[in-house]
Amino acid sequence: MRVLATGASGFLGRAVVVALQSAGHDVRTLQRRPSGVPGAEDRLGSVTDPGATAAALAGVDAVVHLAAKVSLAGDPTEFHAVNVEGTRTLLDAAAAADVSRVVHVSSPSVAHAGHALAGVGAEPADPVGARGEYARTKAEAELLALSRAGDALSLVAIRPHLVWGPGDTQLIARVVDRARRRRLPLLNGGTALIDSTYVDNAASGIVAALARVDEVSGRAYVLTNGEPRPVGDLLAGICRASGVRPPRFSVPAGLARAAGGLVERVWAVRPGQDEPPMTRFLAEQLSTAHWFDQTEIRRDLRWTPAVSIDEGLRRLALA
Repeated sequence: MRVLATGASGFLGRAVVVALQSAGHDVRTLQRRPSGVPGAEDRLGSVTDPGATAAALAGVDAVVHLAAKVSLAGDPTEFHAVNVEGTRTLLDAAAAADVSRVVHVSSPSVAHAGHALAGVGAEPADPVGARGEYARTKAEAELLALSRAGDALSLVAIRPHLVWGPGDTQLIARVVDRARRRRLPLLNGGTALIDSTYVDNAASGIVAALARVDEVSGRAYVLTNGEPRPVGDLLAGICRASGVRPPRFSVPAGLARAAGGLVERVWAVRPGQDEPPMTRFLAEQLSTAHWFDQTEIRRDLRWTPAVSIDEGLRRLALA
């Protein structure tokens, strides 16, 4: 198929484009800067621009929608414009172009209200309970996307969880930077059990979702490696693979949440140039269990992850 991938200049987006090409698809991309993927047909623009979006969809059979504003803090209107209205613009243009298949890339945070998630599936997206502007607007976007699934459009929502790997400038780079500066605490000893996803597995799962979208239309799935580990162990593995000392000190989760709330209030008035050092959402993610039952996604998509966490850490160390 000819597939349009939005947000292809991001870490996961580039991996998805490569995986789509490996599966034999002809890939066009839409994002604000070049994707950097050889062989992809780049169209520069934003999903918030109806004209650019419509032009990018001309002659396209399917869409993988990854474009989003991803941050722990920021202007709520920007999150809404990109994550919600950008998704609406894309879906409207896809309908006008007779696109019949869409994979909407979402996030497990759309159903995370701050309490532990242990062995659950893809619970309903909840914009009211979701924590932070990113999660709230991604929840709205997922509900909007799933509402369009029907006879004329096959659409599935895939929620990759904590995607990481070599070249990651978000999770890996920030973990390493904070560990190097001794500013990466463990919350409650780092014992919370969490899932994560090696980037190649996230990309192959999304491509598998495209192949099976007609059969799973209208569904949402959380995608992970299916290897939950204590968050302290995962952070230590990432740090060792990157040549820095793992975090050793611990703070109470309640204190971190309170500090995160204070930082959010300060950031709202005087935002920093980088991500805030702590938010309530981040504190919850580091101190509550969140791991997911992978039975349905593996069965329905006929997919299994190919790269284990240990192998991923080995690749990270070699990068």
